[in-house]
Amino acid sequence: MKKIKWLLTVCVMACVTVKAQDDSMKKIREEAAGKLKNTEKDTTGRLWKKGGAFGLTFNQGSLTNWAAGGDKLSLSMLATFAGFANYKKDRHNWDNNIDLAYGYVNTTSLGTRKSDDRIDFTSKYGYEIGKNWYLSGLFNLRTQFTEGYLYPTDSTKEFVSKFFAPAYIILSPGVDFKPNDEFSLFMSPITARWVVVMDDTLSAKGSYGVDTGKHVKSEFGAYVSATWNKEIMKNVTYKSKLELFSNYKHNPGNIDVFWTNLIALKVNKWISANISVDMIYDDDVRVFENKETGAMGPRLQIKQTIGVGLTAKF
Repeated sequence: MKKIKWLLTVCVMACVTVKAQDDSMKKIREEAAGKLKNTEKDTTGRLWKKGGAFGLTFNQGSLTNWAAGGDKLSLSMLATFAGFANYKKDRHNWDNNIDLAYGYVNTTSLGTRKSDDRIDFTSKYGYEIGKNWYLSGLFNLRTQFTEGYLYPTDSTKEFVSKFFAPAYIILSPGVDFKPNDEFSLFMSPITARWVVVMDDTLSAKGSYGVDTGKHVKSEFGAYVSATWNKEIMKNVTYKSKLELFSNYKHNPGNIDVFWTNLIALKVNKWISANISVDMIYDDDVRVFENKETGAMGPRLQIKQTIGVGLTAKF
């Protein structure tokens, strides 16, 4: 009888010990799960989102005893970089984007010429005042890296641009409509724009609309900027940016247009193909000759490139 009581006591104590251990382990698991959940919440709710993509395209061609004719050797290189740093907290939204591009082409008949050259930086702050609507302020700077030339003939060239000659600076308060992360429409009826030509030779000619001998021209007008970045199908992304500016001070009906379009086709992690089309119309750029009348005036400027190369995203 005593042995039976002793065995029952041991069993009861063992059950109590196991139950206490189970309760203790359950509490530990719950605490660990809570910490993991908080960690995941902190990670996904970060205030800054940053990233970018670097691309390098290289093309080469050569002809030997080619009856149809052509350049014996042609080489081209294009480097691009697109980066962003965006901040969002409560009603505050701050987007920063930079687009850089630089390219050269070399042929045996024409020599070395620049094929692309772009610096484009935009910073936009917005405070949410309604669903998808933000009271915003925008800053934009657009210029280039190195000297640029026009080629009236194959053997002559004319110096027409360089770093900060020209540069376009925009400072604009307005409203921003952002229904999602893919599309943004910024509108402002009161925008200040400065055209900067920091080269004595070009300013002496009154290039890009500045007064002769002056380096800066100030303009005041209306400004609209629309951006769209969307994956239109699997591994195919379309990015577009359209800017319109009307100068209240001079010919407000002649609207300046700057429109960039890029289609990126992803082949694999490192290789992609890009198709880009840029269009510019600036009424103050009167360096193009009408062959029928001989008069100089503005023209729609179009640049188109196609390339396949290496892409690195981070």
